[in-house]
Amino acid sequence: MQNILGIDIGGSHITLAQVSTEKREIISSTYVREHVNSFDSKEDIFSAWVSAIKKAAHDLKKENLLIGIAMPGPFDYENGISLMQQGKFIDIYQVNIKNELANRLEISQHQIHFVNDAAAFMEGEVFGGCVQGFKRIFGVTLGTGLGTTFYNGEFATDEDLWDSPFKNSICEDYLATRWFVNYYRELTGESISGTKDILDKPIEIQTKIFDAYADSFSEFIIKYVDHYKPEVLVIGGNIAKAYPQFEERFTKNLLKNNINLPVRISAIFEDAAILGAASYALKKV
Repeated sequence: MQNILGIDIGGSHITLAQVSTEKREIISSTYVREHVNSFDSKEDIFSAWVSAIKKAAHDLKKENLLIGIAMPGPFDYENGISLMQQGKFIDIYQVNIKNELANRLEISQHQIHFVNDAAAFMEGEVFGGCVQGFKRIFGVTLGTGLGTTFYNGEFATDEDLWDSPFKNSICEDYLATRWFVNYYRELTGESISGTKDILDKPIEIQTKIFDAYADSFSEFIIKYVDHYKPEVLVIGGNIAKAYPQFEERFTKNLLKNNINLPVRISAIFEDAAILGAASYALKKV
């Protein structure tokens, strides 16, 4: 049996677990989530990562271990080198992370594989999520940012549409959490922290906001996604949890444009990137 670890690295955390290839799910008893400050020094970041990996992999033999890691970009995924120059992980810019981890864990570099975090979400949904069996899939993660990914039947790729031109700005400005925060403030003069807060507001406010969001999201699909000709659209991220609030108008808008696109909402959310990183590493070997 393959000893495999799936890892999701973000700007404030590392989340990881062993993955059962037979059941296509994480082994919950091995789940580890640790806070990691991406603005810390190189040594602090690597110490935190290695400590978390050792906790999750404590009962696995090193020589048999396979590690898949989902990382945000920009990043050289093949060679394991961080290319993030601003914001998070500044102190490990151009550091060979694959080499550093291999040395600290006393394993071979060939046992470690990196994948883009958006692509890992898709790989996870294909491997053990809501779109098993489909061959052409477009994925969108809607949250603090906008992630876009396409699966062609073999591998998922990061489509990186977040900063593509849209309306008066870029796609992410109309589809991420900050749009809800800004539009709610514009309508009421009050503040909210995210989509979930809107569900407690008067129904007329909810309708106005979610209708506007449905219009933007469907316009994005028509403009940027339809030409991929996907069999299905999979949606993840926190905003996906509010999908019932804008589903009807969204699908009607698509049908008006002759787009009959089935939609699946992620059932595994945060676990998707862990599963996806592990399944991607399996493909690579």
